[in-house]
Amino acid sequence: MKNFLDEDFLLQTETAQKLYHEHAAKLPIIDYHCHLTLSMVANDHQFKTLTECWLGGDHYKWRAMRTNGINEKYITGTDTSDWEKFEKWAETVPNTMRNPLYHWTHLELKTAFGIDKLLSPTTAREIYDECNAKLQTPEYSARNLMRKYKVEVVCTTDDPIDSLEHHIKTKNDGFEIKMLPTWRPDKAMAVESSENFRVYVAQLAKVSGINILAFDDMILALRKRQDFFAEVGCKISDHGIEEFYAEDYTETEIKAIFDIIYSGQELTALEILKFKSAMMVIFAEMDWEKDWTQQFHFGVIRNNNTRLFNKIGPDTGFDSIGTSNTAKSLSKFLNRLDMQNKLAKTILYNLNPADNEMIATMIGNFQDGSVAGKIQFGSGWWFLDQKDGIEKQLNSLSVLGLLSQFIGMLTDSRSFLSYPRHEYFRRILCNLIANDVENGLLPHQEIEFIGKMVENISYYNAKGFFKF
Repeated sequence: MKNFLDEDFLLQTETAQKLYHEHAAKLPIIDYHCHLTLSMVANDHQFKTLTECWLGGDHYKWRAMRTNGINEKYITGTDTSDWEKFEKWAETVPNTMRNPLYHWTHLELKTAFGIDKLLSPTTAREIYDECNAKLQTPEYSARNLMRKYKVEVVCTTDDPIDSLEHHIKTKNDGFEIKMLPTWRPDKAMAVESSENFRVYVAQLAKVSGINILAFDDMILALRKRQDFFAEVGCKISDHGIEEFYAEDYTETEIKAIFDIIYSGQELTALEILKFKSAMMVIFAEMDWEKDWTQQFHFGVIRNNNTRLFNKIGPDTGFDSIGTSNTAKSLSKFLNRLDMQNKLAKTILYNLNPADNEMIATMIGNFQDGSVAGKIQFGSGWWFLDQKDGIEKQLNSLSVLGLLSQFIGMLTDSRSFLSYPRHEYFRRILCNLIANDVENGLLPHQEIEFIGKMVENISYYNAKGFFKF
């Protein structure tokens, strides 16, 4: 019987152990999509408690605590102490067995704090005090935690109107780890509410210095902001969408729709789809012009619980996997850009695993030989970044594309303790490939080539793909 979370965790064979320890474990981390709190990096934040460092903003844990019957005041409440919140998390952890949270929790405790104990109500106080004592030392500041995990690059998630002041400060401080912005212009196509859209456009006008009176003015302002992002080091865009939008439209129609918004009227469902379709194409063309990579995260239904959304806001654990027939619209979108020779490097992340094979085959339609793996099937995302979801994504990509050209894992996290997700992924990757070697499905004589492939997927492919 294997011990839980030993050095060969998730590595079932000697081949898997060799691939991981000799090839994957030693490599730095390129975390090309995350949601870190930027001020914490810029100011080298010193965490006061383990609760602040570990539970703040982590809606994965919040969902589990609610399911375990924990009152909301111990989750997002403002009048509850950090210890009380941690105590309730410790009460929940034993009940997360077979949920990835059980693995992540103990992997983070072990790699960050050197703690091998299982977290439970009986060990909670001891673990909490030990971690808090370490968090008070300089070794555990935000920047030093990044150094501890051998992070080389992080790409954050930023709105076109953001100042990027924290990226600039971090660079000017001489911090050796690159913290680069990512262009996330979702609000510039969010026309479901004309009033909210007008407020956003007014903010865009202010930061860009362009008086926005018409559609062309807005695009000019966005281009000016994109130039600014590029100056600060941005190389990637990101788009969070429920599904792909690919309605037919004319330039005249889109300009008229913009005018309708500014007349104070709400749009029809078809007008919303046309505007979103136009903006997606415009953003994609802007990415191509800048030689940026575009990312698309799709398939989520957000904020399902209206009562709690109204009480505690978005990104608090009330989102779920959606179902939609997105294949034709995705194909139409990519084809429209390819026909103009304006299809940038692209990463597609699906939240519904039922779309795995569709995505794995779709990306092959638009590879053009200019860049290895130009169109990427993104790593298991959100509800799928666990062992089963990761293996399914890797298997679909393997049998329908080229696993060897995959750019690997990311954290998609707000936490400075989430970097072990890269280790988790690398262990799963090594075990999956090693099982094929052990079963004669891959040649053991090529183990050095296979080891190099593991290194590429873990680190080098992303480094080359993004030109870091």
